[in-house]
Amino acid sequence: MLDRLPFLVGLRYVRAKRRNHFISFISLTSMLGLMLGVAVLILVLSVMNGFDHELRTRILGMVPHAKIESRVGMVEWETLAEELMQRERVIGAAPYVEQQGMFSVGGRNQGAMVNGINPEWEDRVSIIGEHMRQGELTDLVPGEWHVVLGSMLARNLGVGVGDRVTLLVPEASITPAGVFPRLKRFTVSGIFSVGAELDANLAYANIEDMQTLARLGDAVGGLRLQLDDLFVASSETQAILNELGPEYRGSDWTLSQGNLFQAIQMEKRMIALLLTVIVAVAAFNIVSTLVMVVTDKSADIAILRTIGAKPSSIMGIFIVQGMAIGLIGIAMGVAVGVLLALTIADLIGWVEGTLGIQFLDAGVYFISDLPSRLQWGDVINIVLAAFGLTFLSTLYPAWRAAKVQPADVLRYE
Repeated sequence: MLDRLPFLVGLRYVRAKRRNHFISFISLTSMLGLMLGVAVLILVLSVMNGFDHELRTRILGMVPHAKIESRVGMVEWETLAEELMQRERVIGAAPYVEQQGMFSVGGRNQGAMVNGINPEWEDRVSIIGEHMRQGELTDLVPGEWHVVLGSMLARNLGVGVGDRVTLLVPEASITPAGVFPRLKRFTVSGIFSVGAELDANLAYANIEDMQTLARLGDAVGGLRLQLDDLFVASSETQAILNELGPEYRGSDWTLSQGNLFQAIQMEKRMIALLLTVIVAVAAFNIVSTLVMVVTDKSADIAILRTIGAKPSSIMGIFIVQGMAIGLIGIAMGVAVGVLLALTIADLIGWVEGTLGIQFLDAGVYFISDLPSRLQWGDVINIVLAAFGLTFLSTLYPAWRAAKVQPADVLRYE
C-alpha cells in the first residue's frame, strides 16, 4: 500500500476541493499558463517551418540551385549539360540567357530580370510550369518575341495576355543617327504566379530571342543546375568548377537567397528560445502552488510520517501532484497548438476576408499568405522541454514536504 502512496495521495490532492481557494486559483493559473505557452510555441514554430518550406519550394524552386557560366561564351552547352547530369548530385540542367532590363508600356516603367529559357528544358530546373496562371511556356516560340510576366509585374504595368510591352536593356546601339538604348517589343503570352516577390521582378522569354537581343549568336549565358540537396550547392558548384577549369565560373542560391534563409533559421531559434521562457514561467508557477499545498497539508504529512511513510514517499506525493498539473496543461496545450497549426491559414484567410485587410503583402514579404507546417519532431521536443521544466519545478516543494517534522506539526493539533 505504501508503495502506491505517492500516486494515490498525489492524484487525490489534484482532484480534491481545497478550503483555500487561492491555492486552487494558482493551480489553475499554472495549468492554463502551460497550455498557453505550449500552444503558442507549437503554433509559432509551425509557422516558421511553413516559411522555411515556402522558401525552399517557391523561391528556391524558381531560383537555380547553381549556375555555371563560361568566360568565353558557352556554345556547346548540350554536351556540357549531359556531362553534368552524370554527376550524382545533379538532377537537372537547362540553358539560360539572363538580361536585366526595364519594361515600358503606356508611360509605366518597371525593372525586371528577363530569363531566356528553352521551354523543353526548363521544367528540369524550375517549377515555373506548375504556376502558370495564363498561357503556357510552350507559347514562347522562337522568333515570335513572346514574354511571360509575373503576376505582380503584369499588374504594375497594367497589361494582360495579348498586350505588347517594350523591353529596354542597359546596352547601347550605335547607329548613324547616334547612340540609342537597345529595345525590343514583346507580346505578353502568359502570366505566372508563385505568390512570392519574384512575381514582381521576373519574366521569361525564349532563349533564341534573348540570344538575338543580347547578340550572343549561338552561345548561351550558362547552365542552371538543380541538385538533389540544396545545402550542398556551394560545395558541388566548387567541385564542378575545379573539374571544368578556370575558363568557367559559377554561383549558387546562397548568394542571392542565402541571407533570407539564414534569417528565417535564426528567427526560428530565437523565437523558440523566447517562447520557452513563457513555458518556464508557467512551469515554475507550480513551485508556488506546491509550496502553499505543503503548508496547507502539513498535518496530513505528519500523520503519514507517523504511520510509516518514508521521506521519499512524501516527496513522491508532491512530485506526482505537480506533474499531474503540468501534464494536464501540456496535453491541453498540445491539443490547442496542433489544432491552430493545422487551421491557422484558413483562420487568417477568414479574418482577412471579414475585415478586408491583408497581413502579408507579397510586395513586402516573399509570400502573400501565412504558411504553417506542423512537424511532430518539434511537438515532441516542446513536450519534453515542458515536461522537464515541470519536473524541476516540483523538486523544491517536494523536498520541503519531506523535511516536515511530525512532532513539531502535531504538537499544536
